[in-house]
Amino acid sequence: MLIVSQVLVVGAGPTGLALACGLRLAGVEVRVVDRADGPATTSRANFLHARGGEVLDRLGALGSLPEESEHAMAVTTYLGDRPLMRLRFGDPGLRTAAPPMVISQARVEGELRRRLAGLGVEPEWGNALTAASQDDEGVTATLSTGERVRTAWLVGCDGTGSTVRRVAGITAPGVRLSERFLLADVHLGWDLDRSGTTGWIHPSGLLGAMPMPHPRGNLWRVLAYDPDGDDGDGTSQERLTEQQILERVRRVLPERTGRRVVVGEPEWLSQFTIHRRLADHYRAGGIFLAGDAAHAHAPFGGQGMLTGLGDAENLAWKLALVVRGLAGERLLDTYEAERRPLAKDVLRGTSAVTAIDVTRNAAGRFVRDRLVAPLFGLPWVQRKATWTASQLWVTYRRGPLGRRSGPAPRPGDRVADVPCRAPDGTASRLHAHLGGMWAVLVPDTGTTAISTRLGDLAVALTREDGRAETWLVRPDGHLAWRGSDPGELDTWLEETLGRRT
Repeated sequence: MLIVSQVLVVGAGPTGLALACGLRLAGVEVRVVDRADGPATTSRANFLHARGGEVLDRLGALGSLPEESEHAMAVTTYLGDRPLMRLRFGDPGLRTAAPPMVISQARVEGELRRRLAGLGVEPEWGNALTAASQDDEGVTATLSTGERVRTAWLVGCDGTGSTVRRVAGITAPGVRLSERFLLADVHLGWDLDRSGTTGWIHPSGLLGAMPMPHPRGNLWRVLAYDPDGDDGDGTSQERLTEQQILERVRRVLPERTGRRVVVGEPEWLSQFTIHRRLADHYRAGGIFLAGDAAHAHAPFGGQGMLTGLGDAENLAWKLALVVRGLAGERLLDTYEAERRPLAKDVLRGTSAVTAIDVTRNAAGRFVRDRLVAPLFGLPWVQRKATWTASQLWVTYRRGPLGRRSGPAPRPGDRVADVPCRAPDGTASRLHAHLGGMWAVLVPDTGTTAISTRLGDLAVALTREDGRAETWLVRPDGHLAWRGSDPGELDTWLEETLGRRT
């Protein structure tokens, strides 16, 4: 049986769920399928920076995450029993929807599913994409249930082993960055401060401990670099059983930290190696890639999920305009043009951090321990690190929708959550109106007319900052256009959105 869908999203992780929410907010029909039997209860990602909080807030999916999360905003690294550096994360000085959060990716997905359900869509579990073909009119997808789906657009948010990427014929070159890491979400009895993450540099390998939200208040995430693969009895093997991982963690925790620790029952045990991967393209005809299907990151710094959420929000508003006939397909090419260079920059940073963390040669250890680590005690370095990790710096000003000179913010720059007045005259803030919508910020004495080019996807807001300009703000919070002549705005929209379908 052939079913028709406007957009088919493969993968019900944070990227796929956020994309589906963005599309539904803009009035687009969407289906979400996932090969897993049900929602994940464990996850490697457990840190959400400020940009991620903003995306969830705009989608209406922030929920109770800020109250549930740990706010462990300091990272202290020890060399032996000596504190080597202490890095403090925090608000980089701009108003954001939520502070950086230590929260499981599983909980982020839970809030996104709650929001998506409120928009009328439930993920279809145990339903995998098995094949897909394209023609001039769209994509035909075959699912593991035997169902054939005819869709205008197919988006792969199905992780590093993406089936969508394979059927689209898109390559994603990568390189291995590390040997084996052990991961344990485990209850620990020790006197370690839960106000931050703690790491230990040890000849056998790096070890880190991060507090995790839990009613009992003693759950920790432990990451241990285990390059030698010794399972405790002098033998080496590719994969360890969960019991072997637990025994290994029980051994290396006191060995590398120098602390007395009681290792209780685990919530999750796993092992992994780190790879860096970037897709050559994010689009092949009617098929797109987003999140880990397009780029695979090291887990340090919490950048993988954050970058995926940004992909989803960027693609959602562009697809929505095209699906609803308000823009030509040419607009969709700007998705890769804006997001792939960003992913490349983020990958460069996370790869550098990984190389420093796992170095074992004498020269590398000297540079890390004696030269790099002390720099992180400097206030300006800490501010820079916080700003970089937050992704509030992301700009598309050099992309095809930017490239305009003038004062900041320039087209493509993020617009802060500025105060404004809603159409009914009540006090409000900009980001509260951006869920799937464009915002036109007009002066107090300006016109509130909105170009019909955006249909019902735009709202007029009165600015409260005294500026005499009109600003058009994209649904993802970036400036699209600024000026004082409404006629120029209409011209910009016609040139940017292209031929309507």
